Amino acid sequence: MVLTLDGEEHALSRAAARALRDRLSAAVAGRREFLYTAGEHRADGSYAVERRAAESAGHTKVFERFGALERLYDRLPRTFTAEDVGAPGLTGGRRHVVLRHLAEHPGFDCELVARQPLTVRKRAAAVDTDDGA
Repeated sequence: MVLTLDGEEHALSRAAARALRDRLSAAVAGRREFLYTAGEHRADGSYAVERRAAESAGHTKVFERFGALERLYDRLPRTFTAEDVGAPGLTGGRRHVVLRHLAEHPGFDCELVARQPLTVRKRAAAVDTDDGA
């Protein structure tokens, strides 16, 4: 097999090509565990959020893509609770799992600020210092 990167050709044996494929698959699809939640980039491109060590699908929400979770986050107010996260297919305990996952995942700039009710706050965006002068 010949692989071309940046115009440079590299010959790979079958074994090397399989190893490269496996490493690329692991980079694209994989599971990452946090304190209370886990996120899994699946081979089909979907992204699953679940309660860590959960044994039932009742604590799992599968998004079509990771981008769908990012869009959900972008639509949320600066401070939000599980009520704000509710959407079709995202009810009950799944809302709380997603809420915690947003607070735990480093890709989302927010933090858990209260446990009762479970509340997350987005960190302040850069402050505009232009005073119009």
